[in-house]
Amino acid sequence: MKVLVIEDTVTSAALICRMLGGMGLETMHRRDGEGGIEAFRQSRPDLVMLDVVMPGMDGFEVARRIRQLESDGEWTPIIFLSARTQDEDIERGIAVGGDDYLVKPVSEAVLKAKVWAMQRIAHMRASLVALTRKLDEANRELTRLSAFDGLTGIANRRTFDATLSREWRRGARSGASIALMVVDVDCFKQFNDAYGHQVGDECLKAVARALAGNTRRPVDLVARYGGEEFAVVLPETDAQGAAIVAESMRRAVEALAITHRHSTAARVVTVSVGIAVTSPERSDDGGFATLVARADEALYRAKRDGRNRWHLAAAPELATVR
Repeated sequence: MKVLVIEDTVTSAALICRMLGGMGLETMHRRDGEGGIEAFRQSRPDLVMLDVVMPGMDGFEVARRIRQLESDGEWTPIIFLSARTQDEDIERGIAVGGDDYLVKPVSEAVLKAKVWAMQRIAHMRASLVALTRKLDEANRELTRLSAFDGLTGIANRRTFDATLSREWRRGARSGASIALMVVDVDCFKQFNDAYGHQVGDECLKAVARALAGNTRRPVDLVARYGGEEFAVVLPETDAQGAAIVAESMRRAVEALAITHRHSTAARVVTVSVGIAVTSPERSDDGGFATLVARADEALYRAKRDGRNRWHLAAAPELATVR
C-alpha cells in the first residue's frame, strides 16, 4: 500500500512516515498543496494523509482538487490531519471529500486503526466494484441473448415485434413504404419425421444463415418468427425491391441442396415466401398487424400454388420509393 503524506511540518511528517513505515507501508512526503496534488496525479497512491493548515493552499482545497482528478468509479481514501478540533472544521473536511479526521498529535495506535479501517473499506469497495462490473456484463449478455433466437442465432420474435413497430412509426413520419416477408420451410414436419429433430435443427440453422446472408442493408432484419417460420422486415422498400430479395432468399435456400425426399415441392429443402408492402399511416399505430396478416395470406397462396415460390399480396395504393 502506498501512502502520500502532505504535511508542511517536517517533524510531524517524519513521525507519521515512520509510523506508517512500521506498518509495512510505502510512503511519499510533500510539503505543500501543489506538490501533493502533482504527486497524486503522477503516483496515484492508495491513501492520502493530508494536513489542513499549510502555507498557500490549505488541505481542504487540496482534497477538493484530488477528488476532481479521480475518474468515475475511482476512490482514494483521504485522512485529514489537524490540531483543529472544532466541529465545523471536521464537517468541512468531510464535505470537501475527506473520509476521516485525525487530531494532531496523532498516536500510533489510533493511526494504525484508522489506516486499517481505510484498507478494509478500500478492499470491500474494490470487491463491490468488481462484482458490479460482472453484474453489468451479465446484464448486457442477458439483454443480448433476449434479442436473439437460441437455436438459429438470428433475431427472435421479440426483436421482430419491436423492430416492425419502430420501423412502422418511422415510415409514418417519413412517408416511406415498408415491406414484410413471412418465410416458411416447405414440408418441414415431414423433414423432421423422416430425419429427426436434431437434423431438423441443423436445417433451420442453415436456412436462417441463408436468409440473413441475402439481406442488403444493416436496417433489414431477418428473425425467427416461430417454429419453421421466419420473418423479414425491409424498411423503405417497395414491392419490386421486396420481390427481388424474396427470390434471392428462395434461391439461396434451394442452393443449400439439403436432401428432402418427402417434400412435395422439390427433392431438397425449399421455402415459400409471402410478401406484403404498405405505406404506414400516422393515424394507424397498430396497422402493422394488418401488414402481418396480409403477408401470412400471401404465404398461404404461395403454398397453395405449389411451394418453393413467393407471392406478393396486392397493394394497389403503393408508390414506388426504391
